[in-house]
Amino acid sequence: METFQSEYWEQRYQEGTTRWDLGQAAPAFVSLLQSELPPGKAAVLGSGRGYDAIAFAQYGFDVIGFDFAPAAIAEATTIAQASGSLAKFLKRNIFDLPTEFPQYFHYVIEHTCFCAINPQQRQAYVQVVREILQPRGELIAIFFTHSRPGGPPFGVSPEEIKQYFETDFEILSLQPITNSVPARQGEEHLGHFRLM
Repeated sequence: METFQSEYWEQRYQEGTTRWDLGQAAPAFVSLLQSELPPGKAAVLGSGRGYDAIAFAQYGFDVIGFDFAPAAIAEATTIAQASGSLAKFLKRNIFDLPTEFPQYFHYVIEHTCFCAINPQQRQAYVQVVREILQPRGELIAIFFTHSRPGGPPFGVSPEEIKQYFETDFEILSLQPITNSVPARQGEEHLGHFRLM
């Protein structure tokens, strides 16, 4: 079954084989939120069980998480409601978002979506981000910068990341993450890009 089909990811949730799921917000996002990032409307792409989206909502962001696995949306909604979070979750294919949300968001939040899609779709992903952001909107992303073969997660080098995004975005920062969870130490970069 192809990894870019929703059925593949739905099956992973049904089976409980969701190794990418940290069961908490990514530590790098929590650190960034504590540094007083100004709130705004934020899209979390491939939001899974919603921990990152819920964290941004706790800091005053108006958050919508998008995933195309029905089980992910259902679980994220349940977790958000149980915690009193205002984060919302919608079942969508991210590549359809520009039609529904053109120039809508101040921020796009990326964690485990870019690494999950077929690498041949990366340029289309950049276009989605560009089209759903407001002018001068920002992408805040955790990228998997491992060099293992195969995937998902499909790795990417910092140089490749810059090549994908630098045409449309100002690279404000792209740095190795120092407070990754142990299993991902040395394999993550935090990117903060602004639409030009």
